[in-house]
Amino acid sequence: MAHLLYASCPLNISSCSKNSPLKKCLSSLPTSITLQTSVKPFKSLPLNRKNAHKLLSVRATTLEQPTAKTGSGSEQTSGQKSRPTRVMVIGGDGYCGWATSLHLSNKNYEVAIVDNLVRRNFDHQLGLDSLTPISSIHDRIRRWRSLTQKDINLYIGDVCDFEFLAEAFTSFKPDAVVHFGEQRSAPYSMIDRSRAIYTQQNNVLGTLNVLFAIKEFGEDCHLVKLGTMGEYGTPNIDIEEGYITITHNGRTDTLPYPKQASSFYHLSKVHDSNNIAFTCKAWGIRATDLNQGVVYGVRTDETEMHEELYNRFDYDGVFGTALNRFCVQAAVGHPLTVYGKGGQTRGYLDIRDTVQCVELAIANPANRGEFRVFNQFTEQFSVNQLASLVTKAGEKLGIEVQTISVPNPRVEAEEHYYNAKHTKLIELGLEPHLLSDSLLDSLLNVAVQFKDRVDTKQIMPSVSWRKIGAKPKTVSA
Repeated sequence: MAHLLYASCPLNISSCSKNSPLKKCLSSLPTSITLQTSVKPFKSLPLNRKNAHKLLSVRATTLEQPTAKTGSGSEQTSGQKSRPTRVMVIGGDGYCGWATSLHLSNKNYEVAIVDNLVRRNFDHQLGLDSLTPISSIHDRIRRWRSLTQKDINLYIGDVCDFEFLAEAFTSFKPDAVVHFGEQRSAPYSMIDRSRAIYTQQNNVLGTLNVLFAIKEFGEDCHLVKLGTMGEYGTPNIDIEEGYITITHNGRTDTLPYPKQASSFYHLSKVHDSNNIAFTCKAWGIRATDLNQGVVYGVRTDETEMHEELYNRFDYDGVFGTALNRFCVQAAVGHPLTVYGKGGQTRGYLDIRDTVQCVELAIANPANRGEFRVFNQFTEQFSVNQLASLVTKAGEKLGIEVQTISVPNPRVEAEEHYYNAKHTKLIELGLEPHLLSDSLLDSLLNVAVQFKDRVDTKQIMPSVSWRKIGAKPKTVSA
C-alpha cells in the first residue's frame, strides 16, 4: 500500500494566501480523508516558532498498487525473495532531494519523501522564486506515477517534531535514510539573529531526531547525510576525506580533519558531523557523510521527462549557487557578479553526479559503528574561472557577457591554496559529468528559455556577514 502522512499543517488556514504551500497542501487532499488534531506546536516556519498552533494530522491511503519492480534497488535476504530497498529521503521536495528521489525511484528503490515544504515558504518570505516553474509536491508525485507506474510515498511534516518522525519511521521502515532536510543556505543563515538561530535549531536538532529515530526504530538503517565541503574552510594544506593522520611530539594518530566553518549554516553542518560521529561510536549507527561541493545544473534524466517534474533553479543572492547565478545573469544581460578578487576556489559537481553519489553510498553502506566521510565533488574552479567559462559559452550563443567585481559580502579568503581529495566515490564507481561546453550551453539555454521569469532585483547580494544584527531584517518586495 502507498501511504501519504501529513503533519505540521496549521489548523487555521483561512488566513493563508491562496498561493501558500500550506493552502495548496490541504486543498489538494482527497475529500474522503478523516482529520485528527493533536496538540504539538507547529515548528515548520522559522519566524513563528513562538506562536504555538495545534496540528492537523492527516492520513491518506491509496488503493493497492502492484509490487514495485526489482532491479538495482533490490536486496536479497536469506531464504526470501528479493525486495526493493526502502529509502527515506528527508528534504525530498528540495533541489538535491527531488532529483535524488526520482533517480532512486527510477532505479527501483522504494522511496518515501519526508518534507515540511518550508523551502517553498522561504521564497514567500523573501520574495524569491525559482527560475524554472515548479509544480506542487502532490502534482509532482502524481505525474511521476502516471509516467512510470512507480509510487513515491509522501510524509509531510517537520523532522524537528520527533512524534511525527517516529510515526514516519515506523510506518515506512527505511533501510536507508538520505538526509537533505536542512536549511542549506549560508546567506540565509546570516540575514539576522532569528534566521541564524532557526538554521542551527532546524539543522542540528533535526539531525539529532533522525539519529534517535534510527536508534529506536531501525538500528541497522544506514544514514546518508549531506554535509558540505565548507566544513573544512580553505586551509593551506591538502584537504583529506574526513580524516587526517598527524605526528605530534613523536606520536601518530588519525583524527577528524580540522573544521573551519565560515557561516552559521556551515557551523550547523560541523555540529551535525560531530553528533553523527559520536552516535556511530556510542550506538553503533552506520553513517556516510557526503561533504558536497557546489552543485550546478537543473536537469537529470528523470526531471526531463515532463514539465511537472522540473527541478527548481535558484539564481538569487541567497539560495543561488555560483554557476547557476552566472548563467542567469548572462541570459538577461546583467554583468557577472564576482565577489571581491574572485580567487575563491571550491569543488563543484553536476546535479546528475549528486544523485549518482547518493545511490553509490546506499548500495555500498557503511559498517555498523562506522562514520564514513566522502568528499563529493568532481572538479575545482575559482569564481574567476567560472566567469571566464560562462563568458566563452555566451559568445558561442551570440550573448555578450561582461564581468564586474562587487564588494564581497562574505568573510572569506579571496586568494588561497585549495587542493581537496575526492577519490572514494570514484573508487565506488562514480562516472563524473565534467563541466563541458555542451553542459554550459544547456544551462545557458535553460536560462534564456525562462529569462522572462527573472527578477533582476534579486541578482545582487543583499546579505552581509559583517552587518548581521539581532533585529529581524524585513525584506521588501
